[in-house]
Amino acid sequence: MTDLIRSAGLSYYPEVARSVGLDPKHMMRKVRLPLACLDKPDTPIAVTGLRRLLELSAEASGAEDFGLQLAERGGLTNFGAVGLIVREQATVGEAIEAFSRFIPIHHDGMKLDVTRNKQTVTVTQHLRGRQPTAPRQSIDMALGSVHRIIQSLFGSDWRPQEVHLHYPPPLDRKRYREFYGCRVTFNAEADSILLSAHDMERRIPSAHPLIASYLRKRIEAIETRPASWEEKVDEVVRLLLAGGDCTVERVAEHLACTRRTIHRHLAEAGTSFSAILDAQRADLVVQLIDDPGRPLADIAVQLGFSAQSAMARWFRGHFGCTITAWRKGARPLAATAA
Repeated sequence: MTDLIRSAGLSYYPEVARSVGLDPKHMMRKVRLPLACLDKPDTPIAVTGLRRLLELSAEASGAEDFGLQLAERGGLTNFGAVGLIVREQATVGEAIEAFSRFIPIHHDGMKLDVTRNKQTVTVTQHLRGRQPTAPRQSIDMALGSVHRIIQSLFGSDWRPQEVHLHYPPPLDRKRYREFYGCRVTFNAEADSILLSAHDMERRIPSAHPLIASYLRKRIEAIETRPASWEEKVDEVVRLLLAGGDCTVERVAEHLACTRRTIHRHLAEAGTSFSAILDAQRADLVVQLIDDPGRPLADIAVQLGFSAQSAMARWFRGHFGCTITAWRKGARPLAATAA
């Protein structure tokens, strides 16, 4: 199954790529990531595509710390709604617990385990993937981002007790010590950050309990991420259709696969790409045509029809009436129920 991540993770990629002599758009085309996702932070993209981009960028530039550079520039804003709810918790401990619970909303394949003893709290990162372990740059970007978020709750002067990384030491260990501000152990059993148990009780001055409660309810409503191919294709189709650029090839880019793979998996699930597209078109078109000032020709283009007449035929076949009749309120009972 293809894991997805919000494209906000790439917010600083162009800046970092240029700083090490790379053309960011050229690199993204190499790994077949959609360039449009740079302008839309909530766009779901395949984790595998992001990982290939990071590894290829580090290799091409010789920047062994490429993932760390991305983490260094990021922060809570990169995590969208998850970052907001973390920021509004009353204590650092509650913020870390909220982050570990809701991180899958931002990144399907990322899990954080928080374990405690009397003196120490260990935040261990797990990144799911086809390989036994995720590539180094992905680990650096993800764990480095976790570190930056915890640090933002304390202030820039805070440092963890230790950081553990499972991979062999890099050529420049000093860079990692400077980034984390503590001892960094390589060839460890897991990728984790250790902090004092006392730190968990630190209060967050900017926290607002009413906002935290409101955000928690909103996030809990979307906590379950799409798990099946059908659900993930449906999510990407809905987003691309709203932007007026939805084809099976574009969806395949976001899922880092071929159109044939999409058709095969959807057939195994008893559905098809055209059926999902049709359902999302039906949901969106009734919202668009409710605006009498929106030209039907523009709506047809956004929904991917070859012409306004093609959309008109599809609409009559789907809803049992013309668009004009629908706008006037003459809506078939079956279509209203649907």
